[in-house]
Amino acid sequence: MCGIYLTNIPYQQQEIKAKIKKIGYRGPDNLGITQIEKLTLGHLRLSILDLDQRSNQPFQFEQFYITYNGEIYNFQSIKEDLIKLGYSFKTTSDTEVLVIGYSVWGKELLSKLNGMFAFAIYDSKKEEIFCARDRLGVKPFFYYWKDGNIEICSQLSPLMNKNLTINQEAISIYLDCGYIPSPFSIYNEIQKLQPGYCMYIHLKEKKLYLEKYWDLQSAKVDESISYETAKDKLHELITDAVKIRMQADVPLGSFLSGGIDSALVSAIAAKYSSQKLKTFTIAFEDPDFDESKVAEQYAGIINSEHTTTLCTPKEVLEMLPHLINAYDEPFADSSALPSLLLNKVTKQHVTVALSGDGGDESFIGYKHMLLVEQFKKLTVLHYHLRKVLSWIPVNKLMNKQAEAYKGILGCKNENELIIKVFAQFDTLTKKRNFKWVDKYYPQFKILSKVSLQKIADLNIKLWLENDSNTKVDRASMAFSVESRSPFLDYRIVEFARTLPMEYRYKNGVTKKILRDILKEYIPEEVFTQPKKGFAIPLNHWIKNELKDDVYDKLNPLFLESIPNLDVKKFEKQMKQHFEGKRDYSFNIWKLYVLALWFEKYSVT
Repeated sequence: MCGIYLTNIPYQQQEIKAKIKKIGYRGPDNLGITQIEKLTLGHLRLSILDLDQRSNQPFQFEQFYITYNGEIYNFQSIKEDLIKLGYSFKTTSDTEVLVIGYSVWGKELLSKLNGMFAFAIYDSKKEEIFCARDRLGVKPFFYYWKDGNIEICSQLSPLMNKNLTINQEAISIYLDCGYIPSPFSIYNEIQKLQPGYCMYIHLKEKKLYLEKYWDLQSAKVDESISYETAKDKLHELITDAVKIRMQADVPLGSFLSGGIDSALVSAIAAKYSSQKLKTFTIAFEDPDFDESKVAEQYAGIINSEHTTTLCTPKEVLEMLPHLINAYDEPFADSSALPSLLLNKVTKQHVTVALSGDGGDESFIGYKHMLLVEQFKKLTVLHYHLRKVLSWIPVNKLMNKQAEAYKGILGCKNENELIIKVFAQFDTLTKKRNFKWVDKYYPQFKILSKVSLQKIADLNIKLWLENDSNTKVDRASMAFSVESRSPFLDYRIVEFARTLPMEYRYKNGVTKKILRDILKEYIPEEVFTQPKKGFAIPLNHWIKNELKDDVYDKLNPLFLESIPNLDVKKFEKQMKQHFEGKRDYSFNIWKLYVLALWFEKYSVT
C-alpha cells in the first residue's frame, strides 16, 4: 500500500504535490503533506486497515512524524505489548503502532516487526530522520543525498530532475541482468536503500549513516529434525503467514496460477476465509504458456470464486505504456506485462491479493538452480578443456540446451557459474566485471557449502528483490492493489534454510516438502501436471506484433548511444532472431525496453 515522500529541499508545496502525484496510483485514497520547519513529509494512502481519515499520513505521535508504506502483519501483538507499557491508541491502524513502537524501542523495533515496509520517521527534537526497509525488499525505497539535502520516495520518477546523470555501470548491469539492482539506480545521484538496512540522517551535522539490521545467516542445517516434524512445522508457519496476511478492512482475494505455491496459499486462504475466496488467473492463447486450465481445477477443488482473464497480444501492447510509467527505470522481465493486466482485472473485485511469490527461492523450485548440479558433473574435465569445448559453435552441438551448456563449460568455478545464472553466460557488454556482486551480494559465497543452497541464497538476495519483488510491487501498485506474499515471511525463509536439502529437493523433485503439504488440500495428480511458468510468448510477439516497432526503436543511432554495448554482437543476434535461427528474444526485449525508457525521459 501507499507511497512515501520526504525532503528538506525547499520546494514549493505545489511542486511537492506535483512530484507525489506522479505516483498517485500508489495511494488514491488520500494525499497528505506535512511541513515541520524545513522538512516536508508527504504520503499517498491506499486504505487497507482503519479506513477512517484519522489514520491518514503523515502521522504524528509526540515529536515523531512518520510516512510509511507497507503492512506490519503482527502489529496487534506489538500493540498489546505497548498497551502493557501504558500506551493508548487513537486508531486501529498499524501506522500508529509503528511510530509509537519506535518512540519506545528505537532501532530495536525492527527486530520485532513481521511485515513489508519502507518508512521514514522524523524526530523533531533531535532533528534526526530514521528510515528502514523490510528484510527481503518487498517495498521500495529510493533516496537522493547530497551536501545535507535529502529526498526520499517510494519510486524514482518524483525524484527525477534535469541535473541527474545516467549511471553507466547500472546500464551495463542491466544489459546482463535485465534490471538494476540495489543500491544502484539508473542515475548516479539516486540510490536504493537495500533490504534489511536502516538509515540515520542527522540534519544538523549533514551526515547520513547506513546500518544493516538483518541478513541471511550461515546455513546451520538441523540434521536431527525428522521429515514429518519439519513438514508439520512448515505447514504451521505457512498457515500462520497466510492468516496474518488476511487482515484487511477491504475485500481480499488471491492470485492463482498453475503452480504449487499459489495453489497452497490459495487453499489455506480459502480454508480460513470468512467468505468465499476470490481467485484470479491469466490465460494465454498459446497452449505452451497457458496454465489457466490447471488453475481452474484448483479453484474448483478449493471452491473459490474464480476469474480467468485472457492475455492477448493486443492487451499486452496496451500495457507497454504502463510498464514504462509504473516501473520508473528500465525493467526487462516481460512477465511484468501479464502481471499488470492481472492486477487491472483484480482491482475490479478486491484491493488486497495474496500471491505465491517467494516459494521457489526457499524450496529449490527454479530449473536454473539445478545447473550447479550439471556443473559438478562437468568439473571432471580440466577448466582449459572445458573452455575449448565452450568455443564450439552452437549449431554443431545438436542440443536444444546448447547455449546453457556452453555457458557452464566456460565457467572457471562454481561461484562464477552461480553469478552468470543471474547475469547471463553470454554478455552483451564489451567489458564486464562482477565487482558489484562481490561488493553488494557476497553472502552466497560464504553462508553455505551446499551448491543448491548457495544459488538459492543469491536468488533470494539478488533476483528476488530486484526482479520478482519489483515486478509485483509496481504491477500491483499501478492499479492500486496491495499484493501480499506469505512465502516472503522471514520466518519461513529462515526455517527453510535449516532444513536438509533432501527435504526440499530430492531425485529430481523440486519443492518436495511443499508438494507433500499441498496433498492435504489438492490431489497430487492435479498439481503434478507440467508447470508452464508465468511468461509470455515473447519470441513470437517480437517477430510479429512488435516487429516494426522493435526495428524502429533499435536503430543504429540508439544502439551506438548505449555505453558498453557490443553493438555488432547484438545486431548479429537480432538478425539471427528474425531469421528464425536462434531465440534472442530476452536480449532484444532488454534493449527495446531501454529504448522506450530513453524515449519517455528524453535521455540522449
